[in-house]
Amino acid sequence: MTPRLNYHHLRYFREVASTGHLGQAAARLNVSQSSLSVQIKTLEESLGFQLFDRVSRKLVLTEAGRITLDYADQIFRAGDELLATLQHSNATAPPLRGGALSTLARNFQLQFLRPILQSGSHRFWLKSGNTDTLLADLEALELDVVLTTQVPAEGRAGIAAARIAAQPIGVHGQPGRLRHQSLAQLLAREPLILPTDPVIRSGFQNLCARLDLSPLIVAHVDDMAMVRLLAREGIGLAIAPAVVLADELATGRLATAPFALDLAEPFFALTIRRRFPHPALAGLLGQGAHRSEP
Repeated sequence: MTPRLNYHHLRYFREVASTGHLGQAAARLNVSQSSLSVQIKTLEESLGFQLFDRVSRKLVLTEAGRITLDYADQIFRAGDELLATLQHSNATAPPLRGGALSTLARNFQLQFLRPILQSGSHRFWLKSGNTDTLLADLEALELDVVLTTQVPAEGRAGIAAARIAAQPIGVHGQPGRLRHQSLAQLLAREPLILPTDPVIRSGFQNLCARLDLSPLIVAHVDDMAMVRLLAREGIGLAIAPAVVLADELATGRLATAPFALDLAEPFFALTIRRRFPHPALAGLLGQGAHRSEP
């Protein structure tokens, strides 16, 4: 039978490892030094490895001891996060686990996360992927929020969509390439970089149909960061929200054509109904004024 780990002994080991002295650890734990020594010995026997070497008057971790301490820290940190989550405490709350559509502008993702980045109140990690994968992770409670440009189709029970922004779509590129008399002339004569995002693509195709144009698309790109790089290199003009090229537009390296496309890309934060939502979500979702459910 596989031996079971005694977490009581593991907590005592962790205290001894942090002080390096049985006596100090025993005083902190309010137990006798002899009792503490016995419990550390029992843990070593159950693991099958010596956890400490005695150097002068100090206990020094062995290699097995260092590995055990790493795991002990993870185990007890997870316990603290569990309590924080159930008690709605921000002090030791778990990381905010976010997902973002792979085509979503990195600058927009940064804008969404800025409140917690500036406050330093929460840790976070961000996963990139396609809609189906991210929604599956959201429904499995592996993600707290998903950033996307589309509301999921009906049938995804419990998923709520908060519209947190809407960015106008423009034509952006090197200033010298934007000197045309009209939008139709611009789109007919310049090579274009078109994101594969379905909202932008369908809107742009409808626009071209209305203008009776067959533009030269030199790049179909599913990564907004690559859209930005290609425009910066002069490969063509980017059909995208300004937020994608915000840095280049601010410095004048790129400019926006003075013709409105009358297209906009909405941004949604998708969440799922939970009894214990992440404490940072309320503030982040409060950035948007409109909330809807499919």
